[in-house]
Amino acid sequence: MTTHMIFKRLSLVSLWMIFLLQGCTHEAVTPVIPDDMEDNTVGTPCDPGVIYFERDILPILRSNCAKSGCHDAESHQEDIILDNFQNVINSKVVKPFDLNDSELYEVITETDPDKIMPEPPNQSLSVNQIALIAQWIEQGAKALSCDDPEGPCSTDNISYSGFVAPLLSSNCIGCHSGGTPSGNIVLNSHSAVQTVALNGRLLGAITWAAGYQQMPKGSGMLTACNIDKIKAWINNGAPNN
Repeated sequence: MTTHMIFKRLSLVSLWMIFLLQGCTHEAVTPVIPDDMEDNTVGTPCDPGVIYFERDILPILRSNCAKSGCHDAESHQEDIILDNFQNVINSKVVKPFDLNDSELYEVITETDPDKIMPEPPNQSLSVNQIALIAQWIEQGAKALSCDDPEGPCSTDNISYSGFVAPLLSSNCIGCHSGGTPSGNIVLNSHSAVQTVALNGRLLGAITWAAGYQQMPKGSGMLTACNIDKIKAWINNGAPNN
C-alpha cells in the first residue's frame, strides 16, 4: 500500500469519526453531593414585622417569670412553667391569635396588685415588653426562629437609654429589681447599673468569667456583639446618655 493510499484511508476514518461525534448528544452530568456534605449554613433571615419566641419573648419570661419561687421548672406555681416554648404552651396560658382569652396577657396587664404578674414588689413589665408579648400572641404564639445577619458590629455611640437599659430590661431586670433582688444587685436605674459596670461585676457576669455567676440566668450568653457594645459603653465611663 502506497503512502498516498494510507493517508487517504486515514482521512476517511477521521471524517467518519467526526460525523459520529456530531450526531451524538450528551446530557450534562450533575455531580451527586452526599447528604453529609450539603450546605445547611443558610438560615432564615429575621423579618422585622415578626415576633420570634426565642429572640423576643423567652428572655422576658425567663427574667421576669421563670425564676425561683415563680414559674421555673423547680418551684413552679399552679403547674405553670414558663422557661421554654413547649412549657408555655403546655401551661395553657396563651391562646394563639386571641389576647382576650390568654391568661398570660391578662395577668401582665392587670391593675389589681393582688393579681398582677410579676407579683409586687417585683417590677412590672414595661410597655414595650407587654406590646411584644401581645404581638406574639396575635401572630399565633408560634415557635418561630430566625438568624440575625452576622454583619459588622458597630460599637460607636452606644447609649444607656437606647441600648443598655432595653437590653437589661429584657434579660436581667426581672431578677435584679424589687424588694429581694438576686445577689442584692438592682439594675433598674442608671446609677445602680453604673456601679456594677465600673466595678467589673456586670462584665464579669455577662462574659461568664470565672468567679462570677453566669448571666442571664437560665439562658444562653448574650451575643458577642451585644457584649462588645456593653464593653464600649463601660469603657466610655458608663454614662447616663
